[in-house]
Amino acid sequence: MTNLKILFTVVATLAVFTFVANVIPQVQSAVPEEIVLRADMAPEELAAIGEDIYAGVGGCTACHGLGTRAPDVVGVAGSVCATRVEGQSCKDYLWESLTNPLAYIVEGFEPIMLDQSRILSQAELWTLVAFLEAQGGEITVSADDFAAALADDDAAAAAPAAPVVTDPSQVDVMAVITMTGCLACHALGGQGGMVAPPFEDLQGQDPAFIRESIVDPNASINEEYRDFAGTMSPTLAQMMAPAELDALVDFLATGGGAGPAEGAGETPDAAPDSTAAPADSTGGSR
Repeated sequence: MTNLKILFTVVATLAVFTFVANVIPQVQSAVPEEIVLRADMAPEELAAIGEDIYAGVGGCTACHGLGTRAPDVVGVAGSVCATRVEGQSCKDYLWESLTNPLAYIVEGFEPIMLDQSRILSQAELWTLVAFLEAQGGEITVSADDFAAALADDDAAAAAPAAPVVTDPSQVDVMAVITMTGCLACHALGGQGGMVAPPFEDLQGQDPAFIRESIVDPNASINEEYRDFAGTMSPTLAQMMAPAELDALVDFLATGGGAGPAEGAGETPDAAPDSTAAPADSTGGSR
């Protein structure tokens, strides 16, 4: 009798779970669509791909469109881009905005945008330019621009890879900080941004906590800087070799970041225009 009760309980439990599993709506995982870039693509095709990058892998919407971290660009970027810098075309301004975002800062926003050429290919950058030009303006990205970008990307892919540093003691930590654009948000030695905790504040912190904050920036949010949560790119650690990450964590935890960083973190004065600006994938302010 006891065995029958156990059997009945097991069967009933399995029946309940099976019923629940079939009632819950099933979500099918979609395989990301491969982006195919060709030299003969029409401007509208480039803009469509740029829109996908803007809303997807570029992560631009993490800051643009919120109205607090970076200006909104959708619908207006193409109509104001040629008015930013005298003598600079819309196309050239947007390209510079993506590859040298500190050259012009929109008044009212912090210089928190990174050079997007560290994340996206030359061809992908041109699709973003085309998308932004289409926001209230005319697409002037030409086939020559795009063909040259594809050639540059192919040449970069074929170039010998730079030797990877494997010894943390041989890492130039300040070079890593500059390469990753940390000082766009963090201050070091009184220089740099102020939208994230100063590096000096990390002295004495648990190295595991610092490492997690770099690898997964949203794992723990400092309440003082919550308005800028999500600004730090979750792919930042991927830009570094393991030894570089180890050296950076040690530098910050042991107080290596407590000294001045001569010439680092300098940003230009803000321009007097506070309207829309081009996009970035980590929270720019152009």
